[in-house]
Amino acid sequence: MAASTRSGQLAVSDTEHPGRRDVSRRADPAASATASVVFVVDDDASVRDSLGRLISSVGFKVETFANARAFLGARRPDAPGCLVLDVRLPGLSGLDLQRELAETDAALPIVFLTGHGDIPMSVQAMKAGAVEFLTKPFRQQNLLDAIRSAIERDRTMRADRAERAELSRRYASLTPRERDVLAWIVTGLLNKQIAAELGTSEATVKEQRGHVMAKMQAGSVAELVRFASRLGITPAGGASNPPKAG
Repeated sequence: MAASTRSGQLAVSDTEHPGRRDVSRRADPAASATASVVFVVDDDASVRDSLGRLISSVGFKVETFANARAFLGARRPDAPGCLVLDVRLPGLSGLDLQRELAETDAALPIVFLTGHGDIPMSVQAMKAGAVEFLTKPFRQQNLLDAIRSAIERDRTMRADRAERAELSRRYASLTPRERDVLAWIVTGLLNKQIAAELGTSEATVKEQRGHVMAKMQAGSVAELVRFASRLGITPAGGASNPPKAG
């Protein structure tokens, strides 16, 4: 498979290792099962077509766009995915798009492609979180490996966001006093000690502690401590500002 770019280079090269073609094109059942989506943004129609055929041949859904604005204006499916992005685009460049996505809560792992790459450009992209920076011509397998790595990263990021959202929902269900008790629990204090700190009875703290554990769905103090850490909650006595919900 080969596609010409404006500079005459091959966008995708499988001529160096023809024996790899069958391996690269073998369908990936795991990819299909998770309905992963690969977004391709490149202003060269022949490159978009060749990349679309290659990526879809291994089981991924592919959506292609001619420029960054078209991609930003499209509705994205709620599924693990990644962005295969040309660095040099008319209007909003690939690096500009990377910066815009980084400022949203819908950022995607990016695999950059370029026929004119240089070291400073690749360093900038990688420092900003790109998964890979491939210079045309590149081997099919290198691109597919980078895409799989990017999608796995997105799957992990999505799971992390979902957990944080769920923990924030649980924390928001606590009363102000229960939040105070939680902040003291994670310091390791006993009920009697927490009661002394809050100026209340040990029995009251015991009851509130039970509410905290139930509402946060924590099976142990260690798990509650992990939840608090994930939410960025500062243990009582460690800061002047109380933790916030959400």
